[in-house]
Amino acid sequence: MATAHLSPALAVSSSRHLTSKHGQPPIFAQPGGTAVLRSCSLPLSSRLAASGRGGWRLAAAVEPRTAQQEKADASSRLVLVVGGTGGVGQLLVASLLSRKIKTRLLLRNPEKAAFLFGKQDESVLQVYEADTRNADSLNPEMFEGVTHVVCTTGTTAFPSKRWDGDNTPERVDWDGVRNFVSAMPQTVKRLVLVSSIGVTKYNEIPWSIMNLFGVLKYKKMAEDFVRNSGIPFTIIRLIIMYIQGIIHGLIHGHVLFLI
Repeated sequence: MATAHLSPALAVSSSRHLTSKHGQPPIFAQPGGTAVLRSCSLPLSSRLAASGRGGWRLAAAVEPRTAQQEKADASSRLVLVVGGTGGVGQLLVASLLSRKIKTRLLLRNPEKAAFLFGKQDESVLQVYEADTRNADSLNPEMFEGVTHVVCTTGTTAFPSKRWDGDNTPERVDWDGVRNFVSAMPQTVKRLVLVSSIGVTKYNEIPWSIMNLFGVLKYKKMAEDFVRNSGIPFTIIRLIIMYIQGIIHGLIHGHVLFLI
C-alpha cells in the first residue's frame, strides 16, 4: 500500500482518492513541504484534522457506507482491544459495541468490564484476563478468531500512583507491547497501536521534558517493533483522541501519523 509523505505534516495511506467539493484533492503540498487543506465537504469526523506549524496536517476521506455494508462488516469482525478499560479504551469499546462489532477485551482486571459496560452476551463482548507485561499470561486462545487488534495501553509520563505495581512506561509501553505483538498470530488482518505525538522528537524541547522518564522513547521502540512484526498495522499518534478515527483506521486501513 503506497504512502504519500507530506513533510512536515502527515502520511495518509488509502486505496481511495481524496476529493473536495470542487473535484480537487483536499490536500496538496506547497513548495517547502507545507500541507494545505482545501475546502472539503466531508464531515469533521472523516477529516480528522489537527493544526500546527505546517497548517492543516491531515484529512482522510471515507466513502459513505450503506447500512447493509456496515452490518455485513460488523458480523465478519472480531476486534480484540488491549487496555479496554482505560480512558481511550473504554470509549473505543463503547463505540464498537454501539456498531454491533463483536469485541473481545484483554484486561488485568476483568471485573472492570462489567462495571463499565454492564452485563453483555458473550456473542457481543468477551473478556479475557491477562497482563501484557507477563508474556506467560498471553494464552493463544485469546487470539482465536480475532480479525483486528487495537492496543490502547499506557501509563503516566511522570511518576504517579499509576506506576505502583511495576506499571512504568518501560514495562507497559515497551515490554507489554512487545509481548502481545509477539504472541499475535500472523492471521490478524490489522493491528492498531495508539501511540503519542512527539515520539520522533523525544530529544528535542518540549518533548524531551515529557520524555524525562522515557515514555516517548519506549513508545517509539514499540512502534518500530510493530512495523517489523509482519502484521498489517495502523499507528495513531494523537494528543486529542478521535474515536471515529480509530474506527476508520481499523476498518479501512488508513495510516495516520501526526509527527
